[in-house]
Amino acid sequence: MRLNDVKPQKGSKKRRRRVGRGISAGQGASAGLGMRGQKSRSGSSTRPGFEGGQQPLYRRVPKLKGFPLVNRKIYTTINVEKLGILPANTEVTLDSLKNAGIVTAVKGPLKILGNGELSIPLNVKAAAFTGQARSKIEAAGGSCEVLG
Repeated sequence: MRLNDVKPQKGSKKRRRRVGRGISAGQGASAGLGMRGQKSRSGSSTRPGFEGGQQPLYRRVPKLKGFPLVNRKIYTTINVEKLGILPANTEVTLDSLKNAGIVTAVKGPLKILGNGELSIPLNVKAAAFTGQARSKIEAAGGSCEVLG
């Protein structure tokens, strides 16, 4: 056995299909691409992601900051530092803040944020607290109650 005797195994090599070379070749005329339409035309096919003119998925999906929450909760927010003007041991609710003039626009339930310092004890009743706000209110001798 020599290098010039080496041949591929019988049946392992197939000749390539020559399309569009007449009716007797079996794949003449339309070359197996069908009669009409975008995919039967010569030239390259559509680019990846093309959806026939419809806005493609990669353009419909937001690019940055993720998807917006569909039913997100909107709170009336206030920082701990604004509560410092109230007298000690006051019960703080959304209504009491509105009456005191600290909150002007009510957008939803009350949420207490932790910016600033608090030195007087207060009994705060709100729908939500940040961790920092809760610790600052309790460190000043007050209490936090979450309204359901």
